[in-house]
Parts: sequence; structure tokens; C-alpha cells
Amino acid sequence: MDPLELGSHALSVCLGLGLAAAAGFRVFVPLLVMSAASFSGHLELSEGFGWVGTMPALVVLTTATVIEVLAYYIPWLDNVLDTASGPAAVVAGSVVAASTFTDIDPMLKWSLAIIGGGGLAGLVKGATTLARGASTVATGGFANPILSTFELGASFLLAVFAIVLPLVTIVAVLVLVYFAGKKVFSWLGQRQAA
Repeated sequence: MDPLELGSHALSVCLGLGLAAAAGFRVFVPLLVMSAASFSGHLELSEGFGWVGTMPALVVLTTATVIEVLAYYIPWLDNVLDTASGPAAVVAGSVVAASTFTDIDPMLKWSLAIIGGGGLAGLVKGATTLARGASTVATGGFANPILSTFELGASFLLAVFAIVLPLVTIVAVLVLVYFAGKKVFSWLGQRQAA
């Protein structure tokens, strides 16, 4: 494999993992960004995923995104959605990752997509679920709309940056996962000591 081909594969993996991390914040936002980028010719999708860049997919994903975003601003529904969307985020993370892994052996592509993309989306979703639970307990849910706005912005920016600057995005995601993990383990250690 020549260095240019290897670099192309590495960038497609970084792109897919960046989009997968965005799916951990909001399930439909990265799918919508990916659909718009593909529809406008700015993103090449893997074989079998061309449907994502079509007008019907763009309309459906726009509708689903609007419904998802609005639902997170309804006080009790946001906590229900966090619980229900955990498995959906893992699936979405796997799908967006697989759809961007171009010219990779199918076995490797789906292994990376499920383990890397689904795992990363699940980690981010787990962190946001813990944050929403803490916000609900600490503020009676009054701060949850602020958290929802942050999550929406993070999902959108992460998805856009994953397409525009995939290598920078994956480095940023890994740094965030490291610090979030450190914070969670510190919190669990303090809780266990008490």
C-alpha cells in the first residue's frame, strides 16, 4: 500500500470517528450534516451509502433532526430521550463511521465502524447522560436546556469539523474523551471513598 493510499484511509477513519463522536451528542445531527455534504458534492461516501446524499434522505434527516432537537428542550422528555437514545447513538455512530470508510476491506470496515464508531458514540452518549442526570439532580432540571444547547452545538460543530478537518477533529475528540474519562474516574473515586 503506497503512502498516499494509506493517508487517504487514515483520513477516512478520522472522518468517520469524528462523525461517530458527534452522534453521541445527537443521533441525527451528524447524519444530516453528512447528507448535506454528500448531496452538495463535498463528501464521498462508501459504496452502498449513496442514498444518504439524496434529496429524500436530506428531507427525512432534516425532519428527524428538528424533532430530536426540540424534544431535548421538553423538561422530562430530555431524560427519557437520553436513556432511549443510547443504543441509537451506538448504531448511528457505527453507520456514519462505516459510510465514510472508503476503499477498505468490508471486514475491517465494519469491525472499525462497530468497535471504533459505535464505541466512541457510546462513550460520548454515556458522558452526556451522566451530565444530564447530574444537572437534573443539582438544578431540578432548570439547567438542562443549557446542556441541550451545548450538546446540539457540540454535535453540529464536531460533524462539520470532522468533514472539513478530520485529523484535527479526531485529536480533539481523543483529548476530550481523555479529560472526560479522567473527570468521571475522579468523581467515582470520590464517591467510593465517601
